[in-house]
Amino acid sequence: MPPFVRALAFLTSLTLISGTSWGQWQWTDANGKKVFSDTAPPASVPDHAITARPDGRKPKPSAPADTGVASPASAAAPDPAAAKQLKELEAKRKQAEDAEKAKEKAEKDRQARARADNCQRAKTAQMALNSGTPMRTMNAQGERIFMDEATRKAELTRLQSIIQQDCGR
Repeated sequence: MPPFVRALAFLTSLTLISGTSWGQWQWTDANGKKVFSDTAPPASVPDHAITARPDGRKPKPSAPADTGVASPASAAAPDPAAAKQLKELEAKRKQAEDAEKAKEKAEKDRQARARADNCQRAKTAQMALNSGTPMRTMNAQGERIFMDEATRKAELTRLQSIIQQDCGR
């Protein structure tokens, strides 16, 4: 065989052999199908699902059941971008919690002010009824009438319950 033909056969065999290993990735997708590609699998593919790499590295064996001992892979530093995103999410969550607490405090303060106002009004009305001076009220027709003793006692009872409810806190 002439040297030229031998060289050509040698180069052809080198091309065929090395062509199969150029950029060959192999992994199992989420549906259990084997995927062959000359590009790396997406980030969503876990490392243990990759069965072949172009650099010839063997896939890492899948981790055994949790034995309580941290594996070197789990001890590796997290992705800086993911860590930054996690910090941002944590800050937003804390900010939302703080806003909710501030909203609850404002509502409690508003209710406390309303109770204090009701308490003061009830005490003032109770003092006026206890003074014994004739009191006027409106009837269903809108006419002003003097309060009789039964109505005065009913109003005093109502005011006393308001005082107990709003002034006792």
